[in-house]
Amino acid sequence: MSKVIDAAMAALSSKLGAGFDGVAKFVFLGEGAIVVDAAGLRAGDDPADVTLTATTEVFQALLAGEMSAAAAYMSGKLALEGPLSLAMKLGQALR
Repeated sequence: MSKVIDAAMAALSSKLGAGFDGVAKFVFLGEGAIVVDAAGLRAGDDPADVTLTATTEVFQALLAGEMSAAAAYMSGKLALEGPLSLAMKLGQALR
C-alpha cells in the first residue's frame, strides 16, 4: 500500500469509527482505493454502493475539514457514482 492510502485509512478510521451503513469506495487517482462498510475499512477495489473519486489533494482537504464534500462535488473536483443520498450520508459522517 502507498503512504497516501495508509494515511487516508488512518484519517477515515478516526472519522468513521466502526464502519459505515452501506458500501462506499474512495478512489484516489493514481494511488489506489479504500472501501468502507459495516465491517470497517480496507484497501481494495471491491464493488460499492457509492464511489467517490478525486485527487489525493482533494481527499486530503476533505479529511482535514478544509473543503466540504458538497463544494468539491459542485466544483467538479469530486466525482460520484451511485445514489446521491448515500454520498450525502457519507459526507455527514466525515465531518
